[in-house]
Amino acid sequence: MRTDELTRSAEACVDVSHAAINEAAAHFAHVAPDAEAATAPNRHVYFPVPPKRLLTAPANMKRMHITFPAFAALALFSAGAIAQSAVQTFGILDVNLRNQKNGSAGAIRSMSQDGTLSSRLGFRGTEDLGGGLKAGFWIEGALNPDTGNPAGMTWQRRSTVSLMGPFGEVRVGRDIVPTYWQVGLFDPFAAVGVASALNMATQQGQSSGALNSGATTTVRANNTVAYMLPSALGGAYGSAMVSAGEGVVGNKYQGFRLGYGSGPANVALGMSRTQSTGGFDLKLINVGATYQFAWATLYTNFNRYEYRSSSERIVMLGVAVPLAGGTFKASYNKATGSGSGSGNAAQMGIGYVYELSRRTALYGTAARIDNEAGSRFVTSSSGPTNAMTGQKSTGYEAGIRHSF
Repeated sequence: MRTDELTRSAEACVDVSHAAINEAAAHFAHVAPDAEAATAPNRHVYFPVPPKRLLTAPANMKRMHITFPAFAALALFSAGAIAQSAVQTFGILDVNLRNQKNGSAGAIRSMSQDGTLSSRLGFRGTEDLGGGLKAGFWIEGALNPDTGNPAGMTWQRRSTVSLMGPFGEVRVGRDIVPTYWQVGLFDPFAAVGVASALNMATQQGQSSGALNSGATTTVRANNTVAYMLPSALGGAYGSAMVSAGEGVVGNKYQGFRLGYGSGPANVALGMSRTQSTGGFDLKLINVGATYQFAWATLYTNFNRYEYRSSSERIVMLGVAVPLAGGTFKASYNKATGSGSGSGNAAQMGIGYVYELSRRTALYGTAARIDNEAGSRFVTSSSGPTNAMTGQKSTGYEAGIRHSF
């Protein structure tokens, strides 16, 4: 290659590097290149090069006369590194006005939260390691928009680091357990709000976990190691998880989930055991499914808990129907149990979500639980805490949700 051609090639490389540096500098200075980027959710913030160095790049870099191919290659490498590592900020604010009545214990009217989705703030990112391998992290904490988290922010919704590739994903940290997805994904109310299917898992006054077992792994677990199957399996998916108890009763978890989703149908099976109070295991098997028609999506899930000599069976049927620019939802849950800590009750819930935009929605939900003698399931923990057994529990809420 002649000297003048080599020089033009090097100058072109520096032009690319200079453009990448300017883009990264704009991100650090919170200057978006256009109006859409300024309001877009999950905005990328590039971090491999310190901000000061970026913002003080020579103004005449484009005109620098470079004749060394090695430096040109280094410029290209630097530009690639900036594009390969990114952090995303995301979150949801879901606030509502709620009325919760628990039989003769009375009612509490409150500003509450999490009527359609759980409020949260999170940060996540990946790094391209080359050869199809990536590293990633995810930290996410619960938000209390009605009070502003007076106790301070924690990151207990999820705090994980991952290694990902064609083999799938290996993930460690605090995370959602596989068997929870059987409830959350196969419930038209997403297992939140006054009509949540999780209302039937634990009765008011019980310590924690189904059947008063003391298990803390209904939704998440600490100290987990998990494996997720790769996505390119023709519709098959699954995960497995173990967690170390580290001397804490109710946190030692072992479980898995296997499913298949193709076209309008999705079905999955989950099983787990959690070492609980007295050294006994809380065992869970659950199955969930959805089927999408042109006019509606049908939901169902089944959960069976066993602890010592007690058992609880919970069946849910639900539907979501597109209606007038929004979605109408309804579900019916039936809990049937035997032995200590079990209960018998039925819950009916209806709701409507109106989408104002892709990120903002208004909603209303109503639910009622009919408890049989000896049972006291409630539609929300925000109501009176001294509910009597065998009485009705009702909840109503209307709110707004915004994601970013």
